[in-house]
Amino acid sequence: MSKPDTLLSPDPMFRAAAAKVVARIGADRATVPNAIPVHDPHDDSVIGYVPDLDADQALEAVSRADAAGRSWAATTPRHRADVLRRWYDLLIDNADDIALLITLEMGKTLADARAEVTYGADFVRWYAEEATRHTGTVREAPTGGAQLLTRHAPVGLAVLITPWNFPLAMATRKIAPALAAGCPAVVKPAALTPLTTLFAVQLAVEAGVPEDLVQAVTTSDAGAFSNAVLADPRVRKVSFTGSTSVGKVLLRLAANNVLKSSMELGGNAPFVVFDDADLERAVEGAFIAKMRNGGQSCIAANRFLVQDGIADAFVEGLTERLTSLRTGSGFAPGVGLGPMVDHKAVHRLQGLVDDAVGRGAKLRTDAHSYEGPGSYFGAVLLDHVPGDAEVATTEIFGPIAAVQRFSTQEEAVARANDTEFGLAGYVFTESLDRAFTVADSLATGIVGINQGVPSNAAAPFGGIKESGLGREGSTEGLEEYQEIRFYNLALRSTS
Repeated sequence: MSKPDTLLSPDPMFRAAAAKVVARIGADRATVPNAIPVHDPHDDSVIGYVPDLDADQALEAVSRADAAGRSWAATTPRHRADVLRRWYDLLIDNADDIALLITLEMGKTLADARAEVTYGADFVRWYAEEATRHTGTVREAPTGGAQLLTRHAPVGLAVLITPWNFPLAMATRKIAPALAAGCPAVVKPAALTPLTTLFAVQLAVEAGVPEDLVQAVTTSDAGAFSNAVLADPRVRKVSFTGSTSVGKVLLRLAANNVLKSSMELGGNAPFVVFDDADLERAVEGAFIAKMRNGGQSCIAANRFLVQDGIADAFVEGLTERLTSLRTGSGFAPGVGLGPMVDHKAVHRLQGLVDDAVGRGAKLRTDAHSYEGPGSYFGAVLLDHVPGDAEVATTEIFGPIAAVQRFSTQEEAVARANDTEFGLAGYVFTESLDRAFTVADSLATGIVGINQGVPSNAAAPFGGIKESGLGREGSTEGLEEYQEIRFYNLALRSTS
């Protein structure tokens, strides 16, 4: 295929500005013998370098974080809150530079990158506020004679492993509650997109986070990193966002030392549209739930289950929205879909489309992969997708909308739950009764009701079944970095 009409190369002005940010964090050149090149998915060029640290160096980072963590755990909640608030302010002050960096190394549009900065910074602000709120409980023993007290203590050194699709938000969503709880952290960003996380950690230090408290470890050998650090007895917590297969490996490693574990894993989100749904709202919600971040989101709508009576109109409306979407440089004005993160992703997505069409699905758009340079893949809508198509059973992680049709509510719920995953689901209906009935029936940790973006820093984010363990965000996210301690205080008899 030929290139999209839109300018593929990043605008020189934006690229030059982003290069200054790369230089600011010292990643503009290979300063160590072993360095990982970071590529721009717009044109495959190298935009920077980060150290390729080995297992021994990762353990050195554990030592530094652990030593700094002892003093940090002894600080007051107010001190930690003030530092986090200053970090939030610096993230907002540097929002334009962070957005440029996100677009440069990951490919999402500047609009999506700016939205991520707001979303990622919100976690820091939330935990700056939450740091002073976490309290224990006091209650009388049912039999009398004692007071039962609970207190929350920091769990200890946390290992945080983040993905490439939200390089700022996935880092702040883990680092902020760890710091608020009084924990040190070792964070390993994805090798594809490490620069944004490194910049965020640098800003945290500028805000007053002790220099050694948060250690960012970049490596091309994720397995060696995990095997080494999760075996270290100083590590007491692991938080991972990524695939279910990798999450299972990490849980096995965590079991050896009985680490407190948070796992935000794969998804296969059903997007259920009933005949009584507001068509315009359903189409817009579907577009956002599918195309946010180019579809490269764990809660992206994966399977569109649409009731027969509204299906044709819904498909027509969503097809119109997708075909009007311009594919090209994430820096270019008017572009709604930037490149995928790499060529491997493009090849996988094209394979999903080819498999579905080969099994009888109807292709309603003509967009698909393009010749390089750059890893571009246009938005696709597939209608009448058979249940045995790979696109109907796997996490798509890209701009492919796969539509299936159903007749009854019972059928919709059964098909929505026919998956080992249970992260997010969506329900569109004008019936309040049906909205809650179906939401309660969906085996997912998150449900968007007439809402295409359910995520919020003030809400607990996480899944059930093979989509993971634990929650991020809200009060529950802070508790993931705390141990609950119980004191039984005997009372002297007054009789």
